[in-house]
Amino acid sequence: MKRSKILNAELNHAIATMGHGDLMIVCDAGFPIPDTVWRIDLAIKQDLPDLETILSLIAEDFIAEKVSYANEMAANNPALLEKVRRLFPDADHAPIPHADILGGIARQAKAVVRTGAFDPWGNILLYSGVDVPKWFSKPGVIVPESYRKWMR
Repeated sequence: MKRSKILNAELNHAIATMGHGDLMIVCDAGFPIPDTVWRIDLAIKQDLPDLETILSLIAEDFIAEKVSYANEMAANNPALLEKVRRLFPDADHAPIPHADILGGIARQAKAVVRTGAFDPWGNILLYSGVDVPKWFSKPGVIVPESYRKWMR
């Protein structure tokens, strides 16, 4: 049996196939997922599973270089925004208009993970990064300025 916490085969597959810059959206139960995007539907009933549970599991297994969410979240769901910031502290955070998430950006996702969350503005965009210390570990490789903040 698998040792890490995520047991869902599709979610494991999605994380494993993400390349640098690829987009995964973890969304609430009401998100309009485009028909052309890989849908990983985890929703069972209201708030099962919730966003925090799924995001925390993903955060343990996935390197998010950038995290986006509705800029309306700051005013309308600050508790969720605090959870997202806590779960992805090293990522660049880039709020965008909610309408943009529902429109063209959703069609750019490699995968959309639907939760049972009933959270207004609960659609989190995770852009895949790389393990910077490992990526730039070979002798003679120069770490670009844009990646130095992730070196530890």
